[in-house]
Amino acid sequence: MYGELRNWTEPFPRYAGTSASRLRAQGPQLDRPDPKQNRLLASLPEEGYREILAELEGVSLPLGLALREPGALQRHVYFPTSGIVAIVYGLESGALTEFALTGNEGMVGTPLILGSETATSRAVVAGAGYAYRLSASVLKKLFERDVQTQQLLLRYIHALIAQTAQTAVCNRHHAVEQQLCRWLLLSLDRMPSEELTITHDLVATMLGVRRESVSEAVSRLQAREVLQCRRGHITVRDRAKLEACACECYAVVKREYDRLIPAKLAARASAPASTRTPSRARFQSPTLSSRRIYG
Repeated sequence: MYGELRNWTEPFPRYAGTSASRLRAQGPQLDRPDPKQNRLLASLPEEGYREILAELEGVSLPLGLALREPGALQRHVYFPTSGIVAIVYGLESGALTEFALTGNEGMVGTPLILGSETATSRAVVAGAGYAYRLSASVLKKLFERDVQTQQLLLRYIHALIAQTAQTAVCNRHHAVEQQLCRWLLLSLDRMPSEELTITHDLVATMLGVRRESVSEAVSRLQAREVLQCRRGHITVRDRAKLEACACECYAVVKREYDRLIPAKLAARASAPASTRTPSRARFQSPTLSSRRIYG
């Protein structure tokens, strides 16, 4: 119905094409992040946060994991505390383009808030990390009952729509180097360090351009001492220079997120009594356990 995406798996080195309903997380148990490392969870009204706390379940997000497939029923929403999830569209030809990034500022599963249990887009992990997942029915009950939660999630959806629109404009009118800088900045805002574990192939897939175009842009940025690259890794040497090389699209998107879901709102909503992690949250590394991440 939505077309077979023959090429989207190629840039992902390990879990390419693996759906969240089939993947088994493997590895020793890891320290559990605070759910309020996710800005949306931290911004929930205290009563609403306490209501869902016991229902939150920690999951690993390995690179290439598909959290959502086109047309598939969505049973959970995801609140990343680290990592990057790309929302992508594909064509019958196999062409694939990312139109939005989600990280610790938001959630994966906004169609559920808007009344749809399916989506035409795919949600794929583009930067490994961790998340809390929540049953869709639990979130919908809270959304329908609590006006403050409604307003918060609708503001987030508005910011996501703004990012989607700005990405479309950027992809149409700006050079590959500017698009790359925008994408790197948005990704770094959602990661704990100035280094991304990512290949040129994956960046090219996300931007919907040729790999050679990305490699040429990276080389120019390295020559200007903006980036430092080694196989599978991109490190920002000078953040100010990177922002100067980007088009206005990065600043537009960042301002909108900061306006609609300001960090001070998340800080104000946080309270010591509610910063504990839920007892059900057991984080596993993606390399050794028999526990399913989804399903």
